Amino acid sequence: MIKKELCKIISQEEIAKDIFQLTVEAEFVKEIKAPGQFVHIRVDKSFDPLLRRPISISSVDSKNSRFTMIYRKEGKGTSLLAEKGPGILLDILGPLGNGFPVDEVHEGETALLVGGGIGVPPLYELSKQLIAKGIKVVHVLGFQTESAVFYEKEFLENGETYITTVDGSYGSKGFVTDIIKDLEFDSLYTCGPTPMLKAIEKGYGHKKVFLSLEERMGCGVGACFACVCNSSSDINDVSYKKVCSDGPVFRAGEVLI
Repeated sequence: MIKKELCKIISQEEIAKDIFQLTVEAEFVKEIKAPGQFVHIRVDKSFDPLLRRPISISSVDSKNSRFTMIYRKEGKGTSLLAEKGPGILLDILGPLGNGFPVDEVHEGETALLVGGGIGVPPLYELSKQLIAKGIKVVHVLGFQTESAVFYEKEFLENGETYITTVDGSYGSKGFVTDIIKDLEFDSLYTCGPTPMLKAIEKGYGHKKVFLSLEERMGCGVGACFACVCNSSSDINDVSYKKVCSDGPVFRAGEVLI
């Protein structure tokens, strides 16, 4: 059930250049069903900016009714959000969307989790939940440069982790696809920029692959049609899917990216 709630900020810190980790307390934590869901945040009491900001949930602490988000400060909305500290109340709508299916991979199998930039955060909760099911996880995380790298230690605690940077300043030089080609896996979960998702779908779409799309959103609940994308013609003869309510996670081939 989607709820709108005033959520108290527990902590906020910059964990990489312009990358912030924000933890809030919310009663609707119990409504979060799957890793990969997101929330819609009103960043200020004024109407500027007018629209809420969609931010993915990176980890969930059900015992304390808290969840953590990781986002990049880059526009007016996220810059305002980055200024807020502990104790401040945030108007948050959530949980939204359909997340990664953790039941599609089974005990003893290997799941490959591939993230690019700000697409990395939702994979962290996914990693924790897959491990709890007895699944081996391997992570491949791609960033532009060393100053943008975050959560390497956290992912390493969950399993084998590879880091790539485009400029070669940290980890392996190149793209996540350069690492993937040498790995064996039963299923692949990925979130990141569209060119990365396209490359993964093209190379591994014949396998069990789930992609989380990044799209600009208006309402976040499927009412405004701002985030539609074309669906594959053989899927229920539907011409489009809404990323916010039908996704953001889709099976490879389900939508055209």
